[in-house]
Amino acid sequence: MQRPPSPPPPRLPASRASDLRADLTESFTRATVEEVLGPVASAALDREDPVPARRATAASREPAAVLTRLFLLGGTATRRDLDVALPRTTTAGAAAVGLVAAAGEADDDEVRARVDLRPYEATDAVGDVRWWIASDLGELATGESLRADHVLGIGGASVTLAGITVRDHRHRVLDLGTGCGVQALHAARHADEVVATDVSRRALEFAAFNATLAGTRLDLRAGSLLEPVREERFDLVVSNPPFVITPPAAHAAGLPVMEYRDGAMPGDSLVAELVSGLGDHLAPGGVAQLLGNWEHHAGEDWRERVTAWLAAAGTDGWVVQREVQDPAEYAHTWLRDGGLRPGTPLFDAALAAWLDDFAARGVEAVGFGYLTLRRPGDGSRGGWHRVEDVDTPVHRPLGGHVAAVLAAQEWLATHDDAALADQRLVVADDVTEERYYRPGEPDPRVLRLRQGEGFGRTYRPGTLVAGAVGACDGELTLGQVVAGLAVLLDQPADAVAAEVLPAVRELLLDGFLRLA
Repeated sequence: MQRPPSPPPPRLPASRASDLRADLTESFTRATVEEVLGPVASAALDREDPVPARRATAASREPAAVLTRLFLLGGTATRRDLDVALPRTTTAGAAAVGLVAAAGEADDDEVRARVDLRPYEATDAVGDVRWWIASDLGELATGESLRADHVLGIGGASVTLAGITVRDHRHRVLDLGTGCGVQALHAARHADEVVATDVSRRALEFAAFNATLAGTRLDLRAGSLLEPVREERFDLVVSNPPFVITPPAAHAAGLPVMEYRDGAMPGDSLVAELVSGLGDHLAPGGVAQLLGNWEHHAGEDWRERVTAWLAAAGTDGWVVQREVQDPAEYAHTWLRDGGLRPGTPLFDAALAAWLDDFAARGVEAVGFGYLTLRRPGDGSRGGWHRVEDVDTPVHRPLGGHVAAVLAAQEWLATHDDAALADQRLVVADDVTEERYYRPGEPDPRVLRLRQGEGFGRTYRPGTLVAGAVGACDGELTLGQVVAGLAVLLDQPADAVAAEVLPAVRELLLDGFLRLA
């Protein structure tokens, strides 16, 4: 049986936005939701298990419980209870903008949500944010697989991209593939102008609703990839593009082309094409940051594959691989993401098509991670390419760290060792030193520097580098530190410098050291 069409996206006149925002501020924040659910149901809901949350809210007429049941759990409310939960907006107002559908006009008539609406609170490099984000109802609320035109709300990828994005002031920002618009909302807090594009006009309507509710103005444009911004340049580009690698045979088996994740291009070529085209859209000093997948092929180093994309972009580039999945794990992840369940005919047929495609093309695994491009400040072609695998846990937003790494690289690229030796350096505040001794021995067997922030890297310096780092307190230049070590250890100054200066460059680039 053919499914009915998706309900139209909500539309919020600016004149209604302040009332709805005030109602949600009073009754529907992360704190009020956690309070009404309690720790057990909250944790279960984070795991996408709705049963404890439904039990916690079933009998409650508290506003937070009513809104949670309605917008997060796919449950119902009466008009009377929703009028109390949204006193300024009322059920009639919520229905008028497309948030809910009411069965009738009586107080006890049933109301159902037409969209997912949830509080979003986060911290980025600018500070704290609190918004409410509307998107299509998901599988948890509807009990059905997602539609092809599904507009995704806040997911793990959205949070990741928001956290890694640099947040210094930028004149023009592009959010490519905006979806529900959350990246554009973050960008609007530190940019003069934000352009947000998407191939899905439905997504753009959700983004318009969310921007109006947040009190933000966006320049919304329809079109695929970079098509809507031909010959335009930006100071920052952010993108969570449709990077999922879905073989055509899976669609032939009945799997719909999901607009929010499927770029309808073979393999990982969508990300490759996007990366190679971004260089022409970055102003001097401009940065592009995006998420992506890339294939690991038999007999090929994935780093060589991704480095070729950076070379085609003609920019500096930094790629961090955060996760690797085998073919079966990858296919299973995205089939479940679309709401399909193992053991059903479509799930099994699509999984088989995925595995056949990967096997035929020699794909042994799929990597996921962050890609950062930067046009040098003088507008020239870049030449710095750093492609690495970093799987250490990250505990805080990375935007500030990314900005510091890019600034350090730009400084290092334009200053030779003589200039570096003239600098006063300090150890970053989050860096600690660990020493490991054998019992009774006066000297450590292992010396390790550890970051508390950023990617939480560790570095094992030799004796000379450890001595130099220990002396970096901003009082002496690095050249004076090297000279002092040479005298102290009775070694030629040139030999000390030959070991210390390259290591200091690496430590500056990783954020262990900084210019005083």
